[in-house]
Amino acid sequence: MTNKITYEFPLNERIRVFIRLEQLFKQFNHFLNGASVWDKRAALNVLLDIMTIFSRNDLKSELLKELDRNSKALNKLAHSQGVDSEKLNQLLGEVSQTSKKLYASSGKIGIHVMESDLFQSIAQRSSIPGGTCSFDLPEFHYWLEQEEPIRLKDLQQWSSPFNDIRNAIDLILNLIRNSSDETREIAKAGFFQISLDRSQPYQLVKVSLDKSLRYFAEISGGKHRCTVRFMVPSHDEKRPLQSSDDVPFTLSCCQF
Repeated sequence: MTNKITYEFPLNERIRVFIRLEQLFKQFNHFLNGASVWDKRAALNVLLDIMTIFSRNDLKSELLKELDRNSKALNKLAHSQGVDSEKLNQLLGEVSQTSKKLYASSGKIGIHVMESDLFQSIAQRSSIPGGTCSFDLPEFHYWLEQEEPIRLKDLQQWSSPFNDIRNAIDLILNLIRNSSDETREIAKAGFFQISLDRSQPYQLVKVSLDKSLRYFAEISGGKHRCTVRFMVPSHDEKRPLQSSDDVPFTLSCCQF
């Protein structure tokens, strides 16, 4: 277990969507592996959230653009001194394979899920608070009471169209997060400002601090300048206040 808490702040809409999807995929996997009826209900709710994001964004195109940019950046590194050629070639291979899989997928991602009458019924009723009760959807109630292998098989089938997308997002975010070394900083009276070089493609800011420190990081700004405020959580239901202490933390400005 790490003894640090890390706060991330995406610097563009593309990375913001990728991180949201990353969190949803992790939630889905967590509930997928749970055996209770409530785990399966939660897994389906998360899957519906994933589909909502896909319906609003051309994610395949965005991912292919990002993978192409990553490939060009990695190829430039090949001419730098001190680069681990074996590791670099491995990453280039992963990027290439991931791109090929995305190119090979046809049609709107996840659309075939709605071919299932059961899933379609769940999706329609889920917009109503409490709308998937047993008296609303007796078929869903029946499905929830089936043996675990049956429920697991259906959930895996419904989520399978998103597997290549998830792998692409994991690869891209991993490359970004590991593209910059940490620097040790001090936030004077709980405040720190970050100026970013406009000529560099910064994508993500990471702020980490020791768990023993009783603050949380509130990051705001854009791709040219960000501010970090270290806030003291309220214990009396009032608004958190900015710390008056000098707060030590580590900073990463990721630009891969």
